[in-house]
Formats: sequence, structure tokens, C-alpha cells
Amino acid sequence: MSEGGTVEPTRIFALRHAQTAWNAAQRVQGHLDVPLDDTGRWQAARLAAALADAGIDLVVSSDLARARATAEAVAQATAAPLALDTRLRERGFGEFEGLTHLEIEQRWPEQAQRWRRREPGFGPAGGERLEDFHRRCLEAACAIARAHAGRTIALVAHGGVLDCLYRAAVGVDLHAPRSWRLGNAAINRLLWHGSGFTLVGWDDCAHLDAGAAPD
Repeated sequence: MSEGGTVEPTRIFALRHAQTAWNAAQRVQGHLDVPLDDTGRWQAARLAAALADAGIDLVVSSDLARARATAEAVAQATAAPLALDTRLRERGFGEFEGLTHLEIEQRWPEQAQRWRRREPGFGPAGGERLEDFHRRCLEAACAIARAHAGRTIALVAHGGVLDCLYRAAVGVDLHAPRSWRLGNAAINRLLWHGSGFTLVGWDDCAHLDAGAAPD
């Protein structure tokens, strides 16, 4: 906190984990612990190299393997300590987990439609309601940012988590259709200023354009 009592902004790199085979197959992962594939490991290395001199003081990651492996690469490149936080996990999708979008539509057409409509009160059987997931993500991100005010941190999480942060930063309703990218291993930049988030930059993938990913 500054001398005038105002909260110093926290600079945030909001990072989605690198690719898994299930990302490529459009299979719902949720809380299932799916590892990075070969392309994902390459992406994580490129991401880490791009952030090596970014002045990151701390890396905080979801504990799921795909996020943790991405975060470990960033932490090693930046020499920043790494902390795991289960609150940064992807949304729990219950009975949807492990299935493709097409399989979900075929098994539960009505539920699939409610999911596509982004109904805040809907959650698959055994999973989280969207509004509960959204609250979890924002409470976690705000608490982490507040605890490290004035510093630069990397939050390594999942597409759903980053979607919540983007909406909070630009003021998009929870039920509104998504029109922005959530690329694996993309660099997204936010500021937390004590009362919320502002957007600095989104979906920077320049580091993934250099060199060739494995086949």
C-alpha cells in the first residue's frame, strides 16, 4: 500500500496452460488430470522463454497437471517461486468430463443446450454451476492479487478461469457469448487495482509463432 493509503496495482500475467491431447480433440477435461502433449510441452517452453525477463516475482498455479507443468516451466525460467492453489482449477464438469462436445450433445441434448446458452444457474450432474465457478475464480484471483499488491505475478490456470477474468476486466456479462480467444499458452496481461481488474493485453501468441511445433 502506498503512503497515501491507496493500494498499489498488481501486474498480472494470466496464462492458460499449454495444450493437451484432449484440447486438440475438444474433449472436456474439467477436474480430470490430463498431462500436456508434445505440442504442449513445446508451447510451455516457448512461453517460459518469452517471460524469462518479465520481472515476475511469483507464479501461482492450479494444481492440475496441465497447469502445473506449464507453471513449472515459467517458474524455472523466471527464477520465481511457485505456489499451487486449487481455487484456480478449471470448472468441475461432472458427468460431462472425458466426453467430446458432440458426445455430450448426443447424450444430454437439453443439458448441452443450457450449457451453450451459458445459463448461470446450470451445472452438469456432479459439476459446478457457472455462477459458483465464476465466484470462485474471481474471489481467488482477487485474494492472490491483493496479497501481492505492487508486485508482478503469473497466474497459470485454465480456459474457463481466464474467461472469468476477461469478463471481469472488460465488463462482459457472465451469460454473454464469448467472442475472444483463450489460446493455450497465450500471454494475457491484466492489472488489479484494489477494486477490480483492467485489461492491458490479450491473447499474445507471438512467442508461439517463432519456430515450429512438433508434429
